[in-house]
Amino acid sequence: MGKRRGLLLSAVVRKESKKVRIGICPGSFDPVTNGHIDIFERGSKLVDKLIVAVFENPSKKHLFTMEEREDMLRETTRHIPNIEVVSFDGLLNEYAIEHGATIIIRGLRALSDFEYEFQRALLMKKVEPRIETVFIMTSTQYSYISSTGIRELACFGGKLDDMVPDYVEKKLREKFADKYNA
Repeated sequence: MGKRRGLLLSAVVRKESKKVRIGICPGSFDPVTNGHIDIFERGSKLVDKLIVAVFENPSKKHLFTMEEREDMLRETTRHIPNIEVVSFDGLLNEYAIEHGATIIIRGLRALSDFEYEFQRALLMKKVEPRIETVFIMTSTQYSYISSTGIRELACFGGKLDDMVPDYVEKKLREKFADKYNA
């Protein structure tokens, strides 16, 4: 009995000492698109916990409030069990370390995204060497979709088929009700 108990105890200690891999997928998500959801689904398989972090970009004028963006993200990522949706302001590296994250996950659509994100990743590595950046190429079916393009389409009452989750389309139609009811 004593030997068995010792084996069980050592198994518990090993399990508890296993480091949880936490990743962060940051963005303004104004609004969240099917391309974002694709990155979340695939990125969530690389970590034990994926924090989808909505941040306020002071250089952008947002269509949706931070609370509305969080709501849309929570609703559209419900099917991914290891995702947590949060909002934050401040420096990403400080937020990541404070919450035990060591991986930043970034989605890429085109070469132009890579150049911008590569510079950000190098800066992050300089500022916080404990954090790695992982790039995930979007699936080709979403490579043309951007939040900016979605906002423009919605503003003029355009079709959003297969570009955003149904819940997001509903929120966009509410935001631009005058365009869709005309």
